[in-house]
Amino acid sequence: MESLKKVNYSNFNILVVDNGSTDGSVDTLKEKFPEVSILALENNLGYAGGNNRGFDSLEPDPPKFVIFLNNDTIVDENFIEPLVKQLLTKKHAGQTVPKIYYENDPQLIWYAGGIVNLWTGSIYHSGIRQNDGPDYSKTHKTKYATGCCFCMRYDEFKEFGGFDENFPMYSEDVDLSLWIRSAGKQVWFVPDSKIWHKVSASIGGEFSFGKLVRKAKGIFLLIKKHANPIQWITITILLPIQLIMIIIKLIFKIRR
Repeated sequence: MESLKKVNYSNFNILVVDNGSTDGSVDTLKEKFPEVSILALENNLGYAGGNNRGFDSLEPDPPKFVIFLNNDTIVDENFIEPLVKQLLTKKHAGQTVPKIYYENDPQLIWYAGGIVNLWTGSIYHSGIRQNDGPDYSKTHKTKYATGCCFCMRYDEFKEFGGFDENFPMYSEDVDLSLWIRSAGKQVWFVPDSKIWHKVSASIGGEFSFGKLVRKAKGIFLLIKKHANPIQWITITILLPIQLIMIIIKLIFKIRR
């Protein structure tokens, strides 16, 4: 919230969706940031449900653009304008997404584009754990926008029906981008927009067991929705191998 207060975009409002918290977060936010709108939900509806309810609450006075942003992020003061500008200047742009760094290592990249391969079930970030440099400083089309932060036109997010709430916290962002691209729209990585992410802080760390389980469920649902019959054959062979490798990685992480 502190970094959002410094954003220099001329016309924007902040809506915080509280996903059923019981720790007094709402009262604290009201006290520290009285200018911010808050939607307090009775129950935790997950990433998709919480964001959808927040979006729905905008309907009486809808904006032209919406930016979805995780609460465990710090934003550059100029992060909004490049995202909006790309949507305005590229005819078929449907989503724009910033360059995202690790919060604890400000020049180490967490996201510089999204890769999706429905033949292998692979979903990953371009540039992850790489130091920033010229290779990650070019605006380009990408396969998906991470749900950590992205920008869309309000009308188009509504047209696509928002996030699929059947997803267990992971892959709902990939699902949305795949629908956007299937409709002839483009997803753009915009490196002039920058934010920093405290990775997986809310669920126990970058290689947490909770994250592993949710990712596996999300990938299976994504494949079910988007893969063709031939892709299913290759995925059936390769995806279990990938999951075993992730589990081994998690075990070594825990032991260290």
